[in-house]
Amino acid sequence: MDKKSSGSSKAIVCVFMVIVIGLIIFTLLNPMSAGEGYESKFYSTPLGLVPPLIAIILALITKEVYSSLFIGIFSGALLYSNFNLEMTINTMFFNEEGGMLYKIADSFNTGILMFIVILGILVALMNKAGGSAAFGVWASKRINTRIGAQISTIALGMLIFVDDYFNCLTVGSVMKPVTDRHKVSRAKLSYLIDATAAPICIIAPISSWAAAVTSSVPEDTNINGFQIFMRTIPYNYYALLTIVMMFLLVFRRIDYGPMRNHELNAYKGDLFTTGSAGKGNEEKINVSSKGIVLDLVLPVAVLIVACIFGMVYTGGFFDGVDFITAFADADASVGLVLGGVVAVIFTFFYYMLREVISFNEFMECITEGFKTMVPSVLILVFAWTLSGMTNLLGAKEYVAGLVAKSAVGLQSMLPAVIFLVALGLAFSTGTSWGTFGILIPIVVGVFPSGEMMVISISACLAGAVCGDHCSPISDTTIMASAGAECNHINHVSTQLPYALTCAAVSVVSYIIAGFVKNPIICLVSGVVLMFATVFIIEKVIGREPIDTGDTIVEPTDSFGGFRRD
Repeated sequence: MDKKSSGSSKAIVCVFMVIVIGLIIFTLLNPMSAGEGYESKFYSTPLGLVPPLIAIILALITKEVYSSLFIGIFSGALLYSNFNLEMTINTMFFNEEGGMLYKIADSFNTGILMFIVILGILVALMNKAGGSAAFGVWASKRINTRIGAQISTIALGMLIFVDDYFNCLTVGSVMKPVTDRHKVSRAKLSYLIDATAAPICIIAPISSWAAAVTSSVPEDTNINGFQIFMRTIPYNYYALLTIVMMFLLVFRRIDYGPMRNHELNAYKGDLFTTGSAGKGNEEKINVSSKGIVLDLVLPVAVLIVACIFGMVYTGGFFDGVDFITAFADADASVGLVLGGVVAVIFTFFYYMLREVISFNEFMECITEGFKTMVPSVLILVFAWTLSGMTNLLGAKEYVAGLVAKSAVGLQSMLPAVIFLVALGLAFSTGTSWGTFGILIPIVVGVFPSGEMMVISISACLAGAVCGDHCSPISDTTIMASAGAECNHINHVSTQLPYALTCAAVSVVSYIIAGFVKNPIICLVSGVVLMFATVFIIEKVIGREPIDTGDTIVEPTDSFGGFRRD
């Protein structure tokens, strides 16, 4: 450590010590307890959005996510406790509505953590058995270019539309060998995974997201939640335009912002640019020489089928409930864990019979898989706790109040406003489901029926997904990083310009939709705007080198494939 860094660290420690001493003195002079009916004086005020903003800004500046999230949690608890240090500590860890221990103990959250660990174990097993390596060799004979590797990733992501968590982790584990071989950066892989997770799930009728949207429609209305969800699909501009933009960027070989630096470094063999996640573990694994493609494909196929059956099982499908209703009522957390456990058990017997790994090696993969997922688990726990702090401060109620007050008189502009509000709320809280769970009842209250209700609900869903994409504390963003084994801040910083570009086009599309109210005309205009935007970016930035399969050569276009200085 150089003298400058050492001096900065000492200054930070000194400032922190002064703050802590001041809080201790304040606590001793102003003892208090959070009894029944307690409410922070900052409840439902703009300061409720400050803790997540602190965490996000610190993460982007320092490139260190753990301390940034912790400071965000601490600041939220501090505001909730009115600067009482004793209550701050109790709030951070033991508050029943937002404390860390209660977030970990929540059955849904625990199920998601278990599923992440199970996926880590399966990935370790497939690597150990040689299935991943065999699939990489097999795919390299059929996928000859970087474009082909990226399109294959997108296609697989679009096929796994049941659940975004499942999508992120599965697509990453399957496609890493292929994209690595064709020198696609891990940041780009993370973006492709993330862009085919929530955006696909939010327009898929059979998915956990469809179930969440359906359940968010108030029960005391005469509206069929599932029918409304189906009608929102052509108006879900952010999701649809993200897919269009993704294909355009891949086929036209366009990247901009920090992603361009990652991709140009990947051409030279550096897939990570700044740091990695799990890179060291991959190097230590002794891979079996007996592995075949089926050693990867079969466990993944069993996992997909088992998870689908697990989800409909929790929804009552085997008790006579129809398939669609079973999905709408499914407990995704329980279903995914059940499916994951079945897949691990199947993989055990399959690998033992194939004799690709020994019993001891199988057991070693359990700990190895767990270790690779520890960073993701830690970030998720911190992110959930930070979201709990914002809830304690009434951030959702504050935003909901703003929307309700602004609804009068806006009318045709309201879809665009709702999109931006949903984006901001999801960005701050890191949750899409919580965002449209808050906003959809308000939208239905403003527009009880008609096309404007459908457009406004769709704007809410699209904004929630966009904010989810932009937020470093979003669980799906975290899982996309984990699936690609990419440094989390690298993924966030490279995806942000793409998400904001698509968001800008979506806002214009919702303004048009508020006046035109025709799904076909509005969607076509949005797609045309996206094409125009991407081609303008291409003219300004230029295109990347051409991949012929064997060599990388610079293109002959006027910009030479690199940014003009």
